[in-house]
Amino acid sequence: MNQSFWKMHGAGNDFILIDDRNLNFPDQDNDLIERLAMPKYGIGSEGVILIQPSETADFRMRFYNPDGSEVEMCGNGARCVARLAHEIGVAPKSMTFDTVAGVIAADILSEDHVRLTMTTPKDLQLHAEIDLQDQTLSYHFVNSGVPHVVVEMDNLAELDIQSFGAAIRYHEAFQPKGTNANFIQITGPDSLTVRTYERGVEAETLACGTGMVACGLIAGSLGKVSTPVKVTCASGDILEIDYEQTENGPEHVTLTGPALHVFKGEIRI
Repeated sequence: MNQSFWKMHGAGNDFILIDDRNLNFPDQDNDLIERLAMPKYGIGSEGVILIQPSETADFRMRFYNPDGSEVEMCGNGARCVARLAHEIGVAPKSMTFDTVAGVIAADILSEDHVRLTMTTPKDLQLHAEIDLQDQTLSYHFVNSGVPHVVVEMDNLAELDIQSFGAAIRYHEAFQPKGTNANFIQITGPDSLTVRTYERGVEAETLACGTGMVACGLIAGSLGKVSTPVKVTCASGDILEIDYEQTENGPEHVTLTGPALHVFKGEIRI
């Protein structure tokens, strides 16, 4: 069959988006998803996103990593799918959509900027420790839709993120599903820079929406930044993280940033 698709990106984090409201896409075929996402040999992307019907929201978002594994949520992908869903008539400017992580609300703020209201973060841990590469590593953790470790660094630009990120991602403390690994450097009273090793991509990504949220939440919870937090990712784009700090932890979390089209095409499956 011939399958139409859109290629989009959020802050350099790129995706293949497919309108699958008729539920015809073979989403159980991990090899197919891997081939589509493969650079040079396929369309190339850091994720495949399906728009499917929902009984409780405007639509359902399904997200697959380049290795074909389905994950709970992707912040940059969610902004892209919200923009596309509005443009093709699936959802109004203010919408809700189902994800494995829960129901997400989105608002189209302009032609290319979207604000997401995220699910409530969980499992917040500050000042935890693991043994890693012959040292004791101090880290923080939160599930902002997917699991994220956050480590503060002084020399972010010099970090060997492929080696260090993979060591955290596959550490026994985070098995069986593993974790994403984020490394931050505080750059101002309400700003920070982040680099992310993304689970499923198995490499550094130019941006990770849920990772930016995790970094903003943790830096704020540590008292190192005030909200809204401006987070600069590896692509150079700046995403804004806002939330309310309550006695139960961070709540009413929003993520605002770009959602841009690259091209539309058709591929034979």
